This record gives sequence, structure tokens and C-alpha cells, in this order.
Amino acid sequence: MGTLDLTGDPIALTQVLVDIESVSGNEGQLADLVHAALSDLPHLNTTRAGNNVVARTHLGRAHRVLIAGHLDTVPIADNLPSHREGDLLHGCGTSDMKSGDAVLLHLAATVTDPAYDLTFVLYDNEEVAAHRNGLGRLVSDHRDWLQADLAILMEPTNVQVEAGCQGTMRVDVITSGKRAHSARSWLGVNAIHAAGPVLDVLNAYQARDVAIDGCVYREGLQAVRIDGGHAGNVIPDRCVVTVNFRFAPDRSQEQALQHVREVFAGFDVTCTDSSGGALPGLTQPATKHFVEAVGVTPVAKYGWTDVARFASLGIPALNYGPGDPNLAHTREEHVDVRQITQATALLTAYLA
Repeated sequence: MGTLDLTGDPIALTQVLVDIESVSGNEGQLADLVHAALSDLPHLNTTRAGNNVVARTHLGRAHRVLIAGHLDTVPIADNLPSHREGDLLHGCGTSDMKSGDAVLLHLAATVTDPAYDLTFVLYDNEEVAAHRNGLGRLVSDHRDWLQADLAILMEPTNVQVEAGCQGTMRVDVITSGKRAHSARSWLGVNAIHAAGPVLDVLNAYQARDVAIDGCVYREGLQAVRIDGGHAGNVIPDRCVVTVNFRFAPDRSQEQALQHVREVFAGFDVTCTDSSGGALPGLTQPATKHFVEAVGVTPVAKYGWTDVARFASLGIPALNYGPGDPNLAHTREEHVDVRQITQATALLTAYLA
């Protein structure tokens, strides 16, 4: 693989990035190429920590804008290499979020006299458990690299502004029983059967819709996995129903866990992973200015994104990028290349 052409057509750059497989944990090759390409740009100071690359201007501007994107994708689903059909570019990561990365890299190379100082961040392991997240490691180890007045996360938004994000939490709801030979089942207690009421609770659950700053966040509580059983002739004595709670950003993580425990009152509930949401922050001057500049009406972000990390640092943050978020993680993932062109033009105008 040669060098990346950051100054050419960002649509072509998107296809190049997509065809470099970078499933979470395997971002090394792509990070090497990104680091090399950004290091060649004399107006940027480029640094690296593992497979996380940060490039910054130091022009003495009054304000700094940070633009970020993750390098990793979910596992490939027979959708590489990429292919193009008219205005649609198909392939793993086309929407989430290598089209956004391509726009970011093109801006880094071509916007050399911006109205703001700029920071460009590309990081690893966003699509996996929170403790592996590369941006999280940058927050812990290199907080000063991330200082900014506004952060724009290039997540797929159909070139809309998606404000804030939901929080996400996974819990294990555990039922217990007593082992026995299945031929003498009356001597045991089946833990899988005992999980039936857990599913009944989920089927009856009424999720909230919450309006904040004009954005409506819809919550959801869903079983995502069931584990139980030992062998084909053994009554199981343990069953685990893994439940994912997507909660509106008006709840803290502690409040979200309390709510889940109340929903599953009487069951053994263990939290295994949690990340807080982010309020939309649309009343802050930096976010208001960006929304006015791109000329779109903000909507709520469904899903968790790293805007939450920036919000926790006191940095206003928004999601904005090419790609349909509903296609993320699907076998049919693709991006309308016209959105790549549109996002590039609008962000160039905003920054310059």
C-alpha cells in the first residue's frame, strides 16, 4: 500500500480507506498510513500514541475547533472490497465512518489558513467495549492534545447535525435453578425457564421519549443475548439475559442503573458496561454558530458516540458527517458519495 492522497477527491480517498481492513484491534496499517500522510503536511504538528493520531495547527487563533473520527470498523460481513454503483459506494465502513475520516483528512490537508486553530484526531477501538476506546486513552494520557472550544465528531448523520447522544448500559439479569438429569427433570429447577419473566418484563416495558433543546431522545431496553445450559441432558441451574439500555442524556449512569434495577426488581442484576450520554448543548455559542453555518435543523443522536467524552471535558460537541447511521454495522452498508462532497464543502466554508 502506498501513501494516502489527502488533497485529491475525498470520494476516492474514502474508497482507499475502506479497502484497508481495520476491524477493531487491527487498525495498525491504517494508522501508519494516516500518520505518515499527516506528518508530511508542514502546517500541522502531528503526534501519535499507539494507533491514535493527532494533528494540530498553532496559528494563534482566538478559538480552536477539533474534528475527530475513529479508524476502526465492526467485523466484515462479506462486504469488502468496496464497490461502487452509481452514487452509492458499498463496503464495510463506508458509512461508519471512513467517509467521515476521508472528509477529515481532506480538510486537514487543504484548509491551510483557517479562521480557527484546528485539531484533527483519528483513534482506534471505538466499536468495542469502552475501556478499549482510543479517545478514552487520549483523555487519560494526553488531555492537553484535545483542548478545544468545539468538537465535531464525523459520525454518520446524513449530513445533518445530530446533537448529544444517548447513554448506553449493558446489564446481566441472572436467574438461578438446580441441576438435575433431564430424564428426572422434576428433581431440578430450570434456570432458563425462570428467565421467562425477564422477557415478559421487557415485552411490557414502555420506553420514554424525552425532549431536550428541541431534540427528542427515544429510550430503549432490549435483550441482546441469552446464555444458559450445560449439556443436552442436564437441567440448567443458571441463565443470563444480557440487556442493553439506551437512555436519554437527562439520566446519569447512576440514575440509569437505578432505573434498570427497579424494572427488574426481584432479579439479580449486574452492570457489565456503561457509558454516559451527552446533552445536546445547543444553547452554547460555539454549537449555535456551527448549526447556523451549516444551515440545518439539529436532531437527537440515537446511539452512543464520543461526543459524550468531549462533553464530560466541558467541550461542546456535535455529530456531523456523511453516511446514513441506519446502515452502520449492516451487511448492506454504503454511502451516497454526494454526501461526502456536501460535507466537505460545508465544513471547508465553515472553517475558512
